This record gives sequence, C-alpha cells and structure tokens, in this order.
Amino acid sequence: MRDYAWRLSKNFQGEILAVPGKAIAFFFLLFLFFVPVIISNPYILRILIFASIFAIYAASWDFLSGFTGQVNFGHAVFFGVGAYATALLNLKLGLPPAATIPLGALVAVLTGLIVGIPALRLRGHYLALVTLAFPIILTGIVLAFPNFTGGELGLYGISPLSDSRVLIYYIALIVMIASVLIMWKLTDAKSTFVRTGVILHAIREDEITARASGINTTKYKLLAFCVSGFFAGIAGGLSAHFLQIAGPSNLTLFFSFQPIIWTIFGGIATIYGPVTGVYILYPLMEILRGVIPQLRMLIFALILIVVLLFMPQGITTWFRDKIEVECPRCKLTNVATRQYCRACNAPLHLEQRLEQR
Repeated sequence: MRDYAWRLSKNFQGEILAVPGKAIAFFFLLFLFFVPVIISNPYILRILIFASIFAIYAASWDFLSGFTGQVNFGHAVFFGVGAYATALLNLKLGLPPAATIPLGALVAVLTGLIVGIPALRLRGHYLALVTLAFPIILTGIVLAFPNFTGGELGLYGISPLSDSRVLIYYIALIVMIASVLIMWKLTDAKSTFVRTGVILHAIREDEITARASGINTTKYKLLAFCVSGFFAGIAGGLSAHFLQIAGPSNLTLFFSFQPIIWTIFGGIATIYGPVTGVYILYPLMEILRGVIPQLRMLIFALILIVVLLFMPQGITTWFRDKIEVECPRCKLTNVATRQYCRACNAPLHLEQRLEQR
C-alpha cells in the first residue's frame, strides 16, 4: 500500500505539478471545491453554477466545431432539446433529475443524428447556415404546440436538483469536470488508447486526404455530432432543473453564438479553452451587470477585440506558450524557464541546441 501511494505521488508530481498548465488547472479546480466554504453568498454560487453548466456547453461546441471543423451556428438546439426533454420527462412521467438529465441528453444525441445526417453533404459556411436554421425550426415547433411545450412561457415547476444550493453547486461542478475530462480524452491526439483525437484532427485539416487514407469520415463526423449533442444536452438538463423552467430562451440565436465567443476567447480546439473562457467572461459580465450595466456590452466587446488582436489563438494557448515548452526529442512538456528537458536532458531552446553544435 505504501509503495502504491509513493508511486501515485511520484506520478502526480511528474504529470501534474511539473507541467505548469496542468498545475494551474489542478489548483483552480481545488479552489472551486472550497468556494462554498469560503463564500456563502447565494448569488456568487448561482454565478458559479451557471459557469459550470455553460463550461460543458461551450466545450461540447469545441468538440464538434473546433476538432472536426464542422462549424455549428445552431448549437443551442442541443441545449434546448436537452432542457425540454428533461422537463417533459420530469413533469409528465415524474422521473427524478438523476434519470431525466441523462435521458434528455440521449434525446439530444438523437437530435445530433438528425442534424448531422443532412449536414454531412455540406461544408464551410453552407453547413453553418444550415445548422443556424435548426434552433429556429425547434422554436417554431415549441410555439406551435403550447399545450405540450408551454409555448412562450415554457415549462415550469420542474423538480430542483436539490434543496441545498451548495449541493447543487457540487453536482454541477463534478458533472462539469467529468464531462470535460471525457471530451478532452476523446480529443487527445497524444493518447495511445483512444485514437479519436488524431482522426478528428485529420478530418479538420483535410477531410479528402483523411478519406483517401481509409478513414470513415462520415462515421466520425456523426460521432462528433452525437457526442457534442450529448454533453450539450447534459448542460441543458442541468440548467432546466436548476432554474426549474425550460423555455424558448434556450433556443435564441444569441445563445447559439455564446459558446463560439467563449471558445474563441479561451482557445479553440483545446476543450479546456472554452472552460477558461466561460469562467473568465461569464462572472465578469455578471459583475459588470451590477456595477456599470450601461457599459457592460461595450467593455465585453473591447475585451474580445483585444484578445482577437493580440491573442488570436485564444488566451489559454497564448499563456501556455509563455509558460511551457515541449522537448524536441521526447515531446515531454517542461517549464519554459528550464534549459534542458527534465526527462531526456535534451536542450529545450534553440540557443542551447546551437551551442551544442
């Protein structure tokens, strides 16, 4: 037992603490776990609960559009389907949140198939315009059957996740961490166990070449739509049970563009970039709402412009490049201040490599 604990400690030091980006992520998550102990303000907890929910939502968009290049301008359809399906299962069948949320996410997977099949014939801005139509179609369906969907008022009276806001906070946080880790693992091009990441990268870079190499691009693009729909549906279900209402506001065009903004701000094709974008921008906008609501959108626009100008690949990618460096020999990540690799002792910077020659 002692040997196992020692090996676990060494692995933790080598894989987490030795890599600056992972160490920052670890301590940030550790901080989030202790937030309810430090802060008891229900409004702050509400903001952080929504940040966790929207982090799942934004990461699911990145999984589809960032890694496969299938630009989706109607991502709210998955969130809305998950929310409405969860609400109907709870109100009509009396199922508890533990059952309605995953079942609602499965309905969102079915929606991903419905959206994905016609979208397979389209690329680029044609695909983006087609996906943009789906939330509008679903909104029309919602308004056409008010007795079933609640119409403009939506469905209300949904069972809460819990009577305790602190418990709701931990549920949202744990689901967010699990969802993001799964999506990150599925897209990790360096993984030796899951090859999905390499294939998704290949489809994004050159789908024709990927198909010529024997990759069934149709299958993997549908898989991306389904996985993205599943996790967006999870986010929609959590939101419905937290707010205890599911309405047409979940299907607006602006809500479809929000994950795109969060992802581009944080760093596209990273999974953790959208999470960073949400945890920075969403609380900031809520703070500005209470402090200077008149200038709120102006400040938001200026922040986006600055990031796009000086950090075009996103704030996390820019920051990671400043604090990390990859060994040219063994590809291990090191602190940027190191001169030689911590594993193979190879020179990390061009100046050292030139000196050795």
